[in-house]
Amino acid sequence: MLGGTGFVGAAIVAEGVRRGWTVTMVNRGIHGDTPPGVHRLRGDRTVPGGLAALAGGGWDVVVDTWDGAPHAVRDAATLLRSAGHYAYVSSGSVYAPPVLPGIGEESPVVVASADDIRDDDYARCKAGGELAATEVFGERALLVRAGLILGPGEDIGRLPWWLRRVARGGDVLAPGPADLPVQYVDVRDLAAFTLDLAAEGVGGAFNVISRPGHTTMGGLLAEAVAATGGDVRLRWTAPEVILAAGIAPWNDLPIWIPPGHEYRWLQERGVEKAYAAGLACRPVAETVGDTWRWLSRVGAVPPRAGRPVRSTVGLDPAREAALLATHHPA
Repeated sequence: MLGGTGFVGAAIVAEGVRRGWTVTMVNRGIHGDTPPGVHRLRGDRTVPGGLAALAGGGWDVVVDTWDGAPHAVRDAATLLRSAGHYAYVSSGSVYAPPVLPGIGEESPVVVASADDIRDDDYARCKAGGELAATEVFGERALLVRAGLILGPGEDIGRLPWWLRRVARGGDVLAPGPADLPVQYVDVRDLAAFTLDLAAEGVGGAFNVISRPGHTTMGGLLAEAVAATGGDVRLRWTAPEVILAAGIAPWNDLPIWIPPGHEYRWLQERGVEKAYAAGLACRPVAETVGDTWRWLSRVGAVPPRAGRPVRSTVGLDPAREAALLATHHPA
């Protein structure tokens, strides 16, 4: 495991350990702890020779979650080219606009290069990482195009923000419609799918995310209420009202992307290929409940092990109160 201390990497390491695999992770050693039974090597892929600790090793499966400059994926894959399989955790953000709902893996991706040394564009970095993994490993490269990832350990804070807001109680601005389909993947299901296919030697690209409508905004918030026990009143509000108030989907109100929004496709991707290959997604109640129990235990959303988040998520309480006072007076 290249990395292994962040949200997705840690879940993949934990899944490997659960299966009884021999797991080695290589990272700089400045984030997180080493789980029991895992061998940790020190290495920094951003400097020349930084992965020298891996030289001469024999690896069945390599998993890489890198989201920086693509050349780092190329260099790591080249060093590890004798491995049996290379799984690169990518993103649905790689698809070239305009993107239509229901998009499948065969659709064009943004222009990128495996040799790119820039790390200023997430979509281009992930697309370049895909190219790098494929150029070295060919059909032995698995490209996991993840969507919205939720679950215990989340280091962005989208679901944790909703859980804390609901736990605080009172009137909660609930972005409508309540039956708006939500598409996401629990990090543990992503980890299991990645290791399943890597162990089977399956290559190629897969949209790894639940079916559209695995839950809804209403279902998600209802589970948040159930998990936290918050004394709340969900004040369902039309998208037009929220947008007119300058409240931004996804950032101010995490997870929510209203109908007709230019990025609505992020929660309406085609997943037939992944489900045919064995993807299984647990119920939303399990994801929400386990995330609340984890958050209650750790107390705060952990900092990202990789690049820091460029902006915080979640609506300012004063802005929420102002909109509720106008449209849902007591």
